[in-house]
Amino acid sequence: MAYWVWDESLDIGIDVIDTQHKRIVDYINELHAAKQSKDSERLSTILAGLRDYTRTHFVFEEEVMKQSGYPLSEAHKKVHDAFVDQIDRYVKQHESGQDITGKLLSELQIWLTNHIQKDDRDYATCVVKMTQGSWIQRTLRRFFG
Repeated sequence: MAYWVWDESLDIGIDVIDTQHKRIVDYINELHAAKQSKDSERLSTILAGLRDYTRTHFVFEEEVMKQSGYPLSEAHKKVHDAFVDQIDRYVKQHESGQDITGKLLSELQIWLTNHIQKDDRDYATCVVKMTQGSWIQRTLRRFFG
């Protein structure tokens, strides 16, 4: 059974971003499964994947915000940067042999839920209003359906 089942109430209304958020939840579920199986090597691989995917997702989100003229994009980026720094600290702790997965799983779920429901929903509302019929919306539809 999955550690975290995606709840559609977390959708922000930008399909490509929602899909990326779901992939992050998949990584969280993979971390949980690796923790249950006590597979440290698998944990390392998943943590690296989560870190890399999260960075890529954040860059994409930040570009969407920037291109749409979202006024709080710099503040949002700082939140992203702090989160990536936290993930990097967890990776280092794991590499030093510490068991961080229980705490990490809890923090990831809480942080991601709060971030999506507050920060991401705020920019999504702005982006959707600013981009309906614009080049960003057309581009997102062309590349991501």
